[in-house]
Amino acid sequence: MRKIILYALGVLLLAGGVFGAKFIIDSKEVPQSAPTKTIKTVFVDTVQNARVPIIIPANGNLLAKRRVELYAEVQGVFDYSAKAFRTGQAYKKGQTLIRIDALEYKASVQSAKSDLYNQITAIMPDLRLDFPEIYPKWQTYLNAFDIKQPVPPLPEYDSEKERFFINGRGINTAYYNVKNLEERLLKYNITAPFDGVLIQALVTEGTLIRSGMMLGEFIDPEVYELQVAIAKEYADLLREGESVSLTNKAGTQRYSGKVNRINASIDQATQTVSVFIEVKDPSLKEGMYLKALIEAKKEENAISIDRSLVDDEDNIFVVKDTILRRLKVNPVYFSDEQVVVKGVPDGELILARQVPGAYSGMRVEVVSENNPENQPQDDSKAEKESIQE
Repeated sequence: MRKIILYALGVLLLAGGVFGAKFIIDSKEVPQSAPTKTIKTVFVDTVQNARVPIIIPANGNLLAKRRVELYAEVQGVFDYSAKAFRTGQAYKKGQTLIRIDALEYKASVQSAKSDLYNQITAIMPDLRLDFPEIYPKWQTYLNAFDIKQPVPPLPEYDSEKERFFINGRGINTAYYNVKNLEERLLKYNITAPFDGVLIQALVTEGTLIRSGMMLGEFIDPEVYELQVAIAKEYADLLREGESVSLTNKAGTQRYSGKVNRINASIDQATQTVSVFIEVKDPSLKEGMYLKALIEAKKEENAISIDRSLVDDEDNIFVVKDTILRRLKVNPVYFSDEQVVVKGVPDGELILARQVPGAYSGMRVEVVSENNPENQPQDDSKAEKESIQE
């Protein structure tokens, strides 16, 4: 009986402890945390519509405006050059770039000249008897004939009878055969067409040159062209002669150029138009990479802002009495970083920087972008804890 009483008392105590603990837990009041509201500090600009230039960025590599690819039209051994035919060698206009050995061919030209001289000499007795009035003219031509010099033009005909007589003896045919050989003889000597530099040399002295073989490339290093591709939407805005600002890849050097040519055809694959910009500067080199800023037009009553401020529905945020509101705008040109928009009234306060999580109706604290004294020192100070609602 004693053990039963002790067991019963233990069970009662245990049950009482459980119910007592539950009662204490249920009677405890959980303190409610006061809701807080965050007011973000935003940077704003005051809108002032003006004439905004639309600048189209482009890039490309420089190419010499005057360039000549040297090809051989005859066959022979590379015999002589005014200077060492090497890459980077400069030549003056008229200096010999390549002279091909032409002794054998020159001998055949001299032979053809001799044949012409003999043919004219053979008709001189007939001219003296049948055409005494024109005999002195042809005699003078023979006296001036020098086989070592280019063949002089044949005398002009004074009558139809003279023309028929000369043509009938084959004088004209022989003359033009010689002129053809002389013209081909000139191709054995390639001279510099202008002051320039050899940028590619594919042969050296003693090389056997074949007809149609490429020998090198010669350029004028004074004037270069930059070919850039412009979207077809802006092709009609460009004009020849417009000035263009150029920079090197690092942005450390600036150059000035002008639009020289605009292609009339659109590339079907890229839907772009090729624009050629002429630029002159002693420091420029063939193949140099340059960035161009082409001023296409000026848009009236517009502003330029960061393109991240315009959403997918062409809206921007404006601040009205510390509250953010959406405003529909009309974007007219997008660049990599900026967008030119119209439709924003003068005096409106617009966000100068993107605000993460911004929404219409959001309360903000305004800081002017143009007043550095009001800017926060770091990002942690860009938000301000307010009192409980």
